[in-house]
Amino acid sequence: MRERYPDFTMTVKRVAVYCGSANGNDDAFLAEAKRLGAAIAEAGLGLVYGGASVGLMGAVADAALAGGAEVIGVLPKILSGSDIAHRGLTRLETVATMHERKARMVKLADAFLMLPGGYGTLDEMMEIVTWKQLRLHAKPCILINTLRYWDGLMSFLDGAVEAGFLKAENRELLEMVGTAEEAVERLRPSRIIDGRENR
Repeated sequence: MRERYPDFTMTVKRVAVYCGSANGNDDAFLAEAKRLGAAIAEAGLGLVYGGASVGLMGAVADAALAGGAEVIGVLPKILSGSDIAHRGLTRLETVATMHERKARMVKLADAFLMLPGGYGTLDEMMEIVTWKQLRLHAKPCILINTLRYWDGLMSFLDGAVEAGFLKAENRELLEMVGTAEEAVERLRPSRIIDGRENR
């Protein structure tokens, strides 16, 4: 792994969270988002996210802010004047496009955690894991499987391995845990070697 990712640093200072701008149909989704924000703050980490005040995105940000964490939102210009923009963040950055938003979040963050979400969350997740596969970064990419939300995706990826479209070693680049606390715990320096958990 050192040869694959020679520039990787094990120090995690900021965490990017990808998640939905909706609450979902079960209270457990919102509760987990709040626990994640609180856990990030408790661990002394900063949060980088999409800059919205609504849904799981807003819940993560509000909980992290309440815990005293630095929270940076990155919002595309098309949404900057809308009601969903969070006005109480440590910093809200505005970028021209969705592509710039993703690139900026990657630059600011040292790890990526994914809560449930829709097309946007899937887009962000797949891009960041693809970049890891291409050796463009070696940062942890971890799914939080609230109510087994990601089970179908993981089954699809297993099928992609079986069909010969995904190497087994690259399938492992996307990790999965059951809770927000587990995700943050995996980011401790003693648990990470070259972007993966030291088991």
